[in-house]
This record gives sequence, C-alpha cells and structure tokens, in this order.
Amino acid sequence: MLAATDLADGSRKIFVEPCNENEPSRGVQTPWRIRLLAHPALSQVSLKQRAASLRAARYATLYAPRCAPLSALLALVCLALVAGCATRPPATDYPRQTTAAMPASEARATPLGAALAAPEAAHAGESGFRLLAAGTDSLQMRIALARAATKTLDMQYYIANEDTTGKLLLGSALYAADRGVRVRMLVDDLNFHDIDSLMAALNSHPNIQIRVFNPYGSTSESMYLRTRNFLTNIDQFTRRMHNKATIVDNEMAIVGGRNLGDEYFNASPTLDFRDLDVLTAGPVAQSISASFDAYWNSSISYPLSVLNHQKFAAHDLDAARDDLRRHWHENAASYDARPLNAAPLAQQIAGNEIGLVWAKWQFAADSPGKIAGSGQGEVGDAMRVLLDRIHQAHSSVLVFSPYFVPHDAGVRAIRTLTSHGVRVAILTNSLAATDAVAVQAGYSPYRVPLLEAGTELYEFKPQQSEHADQRRFGIVGSRSRASLHAKAYVIDESTLVIGSLNLDPRSARLNTELALAIESPPIARDAADLFRRATSPQVSYRVTLATPAQLARLKGTAIASPLVWTDEEDGMMRTYNLDPGAGFYRNLLTGLFLLLPVDGQL
Repeated sequence: MLAATDLADGSRKIFVEPCNENEPSRGVQTPWRIRLLAHPALSQVSLKQRAASLRAARYATLYAPRCAPLSALLALVCLALVAGCATRPPATDYPRQTTAAMPASEARATPLGAALAAPEAAHAGESGFRLLAAGTDSLQMRIALARAATKTLDMQYYIANEDTTGKLLLGSALYAADRGVRVRMLVDDLNFHDIDSLMAALNSHPNIQIRVFNPYGSTSESMYLRTRNFLTNIDQFTRRMHNKATIVDNEMAIVGGRNLGDEYFNASPTLDFRDLDVLTAGPVAQSISASFDAYWNSSISYPLSVLNHQKFAAHDLDAARDDLRRHWHENAASYDARPLNAAPLAQQIAGNEIGLVWAKWQFAADSPGKIAGSGQGEVGDAMRVLLDRIHQAHSSVLVFSPYFVPHDAGVRAIRTLTSHGVRVAILTNSLAATDAVAVQAGYSPYRVPLLEAGTELYEFKPQQSEHADQRRFGIVGSRSRASLHAKAYVIDESTLVIGSLNLDPRSARLNTELALAIESPPIARDAADLFRRATSPQVSYRVTLATPAQLARLKGTAIASPLVWTDEEDGMMRTYNLDPGAGFYRNLLTGLFLLLPVDGQL
C-alpha cells in the first residue's frame, strides 16, 4: 500500500491525512478525514479548494492514515456496513414544487422572443448558433443572457464554484431574481462545496430555487453518515450529472463543456481549461429546457433546504447582495464581464449583431434514469447520437476529447472508418497536461493500436504561447498551465456535435450527458479551424509510431517505447521517446493505475 502522502504531481491527490486542529473542518468531528483522488473528469474542482469531506471518484481506493491504525479504518467501514443500506428518501417525499419551463407561446412574448421572431420565420425549422471559443466571450455571454432574462433563468452544472467568475455569475442571477425573474439552479452534489455559504443565502430569495442532484451526504452531516452513504451505495454514487446548460426565457441557451469556475473562463492564475461552448437561439432552447425540467423534477434532485437546515434572515440575503455588488464593482471590468452588456441583448439580436448562424439541429440528453432508474448502466441517448454521426462519416472525423478511452471496440470502429478512406484525427490531453492521470492510464495502452488503425493522434501540451490571440482563439492561447477540456466532434466538416460528453466509458454508461448536433458547414468549418490550430506543433504533440531506425537507436537502452512525440519550440522541431514533460511522478502514477481494475470506471 502506498504511503499516505501528497503525490505532488499537480493533479488531485490520493491520501488520507490527519485533520489539522487549526483548520476548520466543516463539522467533521473525527480525528482524521479521508480524501480520495477525485478524477477531474468527475471532480474538476478549483486547485485552491481543499475538500474537507469525502469526495470519491471513478475508482475509490482508500489509504490508511499514518496517524491512525489500520484497524480504525476497518472499524469505520464495519460500522457503515452494519448500519445497513440506509438511503435518503426520494426528493419527492420532501416539500418541493414541480415546475416547468415557460410555454413557447409565452416565451415568444418576451423581448428575446420578439427579437428572434423575424429570423426564426426566415429560417423555418432551424435555430441560431454561435461558437464561444474564448473563455472571456463565454463568460460575457452568460452574463448578457442573465441580464436579458425577463421571465426565467435556468442553470444546470456539474460544477459551480463561488470563485471570482462564479460570484459574477451568481450576482447576475441575483439581480435577475430581484427583477422578478424565476431562477432555478441545479448542481451535481459531488462538487457542491458551498452548501452553507453564499448559495444557501441566495436560496432564501423568494425567486431563487437551488437543488442538488444525487446527494450522497451533505457537508452538514457527520463524517460517519457521509462515509456510510458512500460505502453502502457506491454504485449510484459514482454516477454523476455531467450536463452543462444555461437557459433564458425558453428562447436562448448555452451548452458545451464549461462548468462555472475561474479555470473555465481564462480567469485562473494556475489552470486554464481550453473549452468550447455554443450559444443557441430559437426552437432548440425548448428541447434544452425540456431536459432541464426532467432533471429538476427528478426524484434525486433535492431542494438545498433539505440538505442545509440553517435559517437565513432577510439581513443575510441583504449581506449576500452587498457582497456580490461589491465583488462586481471590483472585478467585472478586469475580467471582461461588462463589454457585451453595453446594449440590451434583444436589441443586438434585432440588429443582427450577435453573429448567429441558422441551421438544422438535433439535441439529445440522457434521462436522469441513467443514474437511478430503468436506464441505469445503459449507453445514453447523447452518446448514441454522437456515435451514429461518427459512423456515418464519409470524409473526416475530428475529435476534441480531453478524456479519451476507446477500448477495443473503439479501435475497431476507427479501423473501419479509416479502411473506407475516412480521416480520423483525435486531440486529447498529454500526460503532462491532463488533470486526470488515471484516465491517461486507461488511454495509453490504446495509442499503438489506434496508430496502427490509421488514426492521427495529437496530445495537448501543458504550456502555451503567451502571444497567442486568446480572445479570438480561446482553445489555443493562454499564459497559465493549460489543459484541454472541450468536448466537440467535427464530422465531414459539415456537422459539429458539441456538449458535455467525452469518448470514454464513463460518458457512455455512468454519467448523464447532453449532445447537440449542428448541421452547418460554416459552424463545422470554424470548429475544424480551431482543431487545426490546436493540433499545430506549437500547441500539441504529434504522436506517431517509431520508425525502424528510431527503434534501432533505442535498442539496448532503458527506453524501448514504440512511440515518438514531435512538437515545435522556439522554431525548432523536437522529438521525444517518452511522454514529454510528464515527470517521474506522473509516469509512476500512470503505471500504478494500469494495475488497478478500474477500466470500466474511466
């Protein structure tokens, strides 16, 4: 068993540590607390946060604390099992309203609906789309949507942090609620750390409702109860709501890969997730709203007040409002949150200033039953839509998938495509760039078979040029440590499939996901251009099979890799025979995870 220490590889860590008596433990009364490596595809929390409660992941391997005997850990496990498989009653047993999106007829009467009436009529059966590649653009558009809302604002996220940009967005939601807008916010429990702080205060607003999806144990419960809930219901616990959407007045929405947090909006000094969202307008918003309603009214979507029993007086909400107002004045300008709001969004739409491209579309979202219901463990609708589009490709498939585990079936499918002359090019994270070393262990054994099947393989580098045009090409440029997070698929440069799902078993069978297929050559070409820039040698490594001459040079050395990585730095081409820039610890962790039976959880 590994020692219980910080593995210092720059990702989340696996260890059990003693509680620091000088550090608040948010109600944890035991002398030590368990912390698990939370696969960031499942738990992409801010690097600044320190989880004080049990946050398990795709694989749940516990390590005994050095300050506590192993028997103490075993005793805790036994107590949990003796307690039986007690679970929280379904959310429908608690006082809560069943609510739904505003009817389409009412939505058309809103300023956004009125502004979209003419272009909708001119593009019957289509919806409007605009790619949001830069984090700053995506942040601005979310704030613009919140400001444009007159009736409803719905938000569904896997992660919603109360950091700098998170507070800007929460402030926008609060200001909307103060104007009479109904605000509904649904957050997956795994990354919901702020149950007793700002969000709980906002939840006391008469126009704001916050619900938590699939909770295994709130931070207001004891360590024993949270551990028991985890150990006695681990199968459901490892299934998470990975969907990401913001919807306004049932007329406009944003979907894609971004959660709510600084690292998704080019605002973190330490980590920059390169991501891709799409702004949508028109009938597609009604389909996204219908999916949101299904999750909102699910039996595993619990009102925040059920999980947090604190009482908030009017002055607590006033204090939160003052804090968010002060935060806005101090940070909005420096984080580029204001420029898009110079004119009302409806006015910009009426003046054709938003840059919407109208096209046919297909939206698919997994049912909540994929986590708790008859559909549990089945391949979801979102993945079916994506795979159907890929299998029908005629000329090319370009893949952005930060967490990529193809398994043998995926390799066979790619070989079938390439045998018919289809170009298959895949961009995923390098070992040095990934925030999920475990997934790299699931992916790395397939690199040689993928290349032998005719795949072009690229791995995103962790450091990018300081001179890249970050605002225009948000997938390519930044000064901070970069990690690919976009989930997008370009088919024949005529269709873009974008959403929350990766090409891995977790997205297929464990997490819930959403996918939007946009049948638009202009949109697809824009995404293909982003792919070309992101796979350039300045930004990504090209992975190829070693030539016979290269293998001969390595014969008899400790390095016998059949792979070669190539990139460009300062105008010079470089080659590597091992995962470049990863370091000893990341390579060691990858080897350790290869030994664990967690392939189905990746």
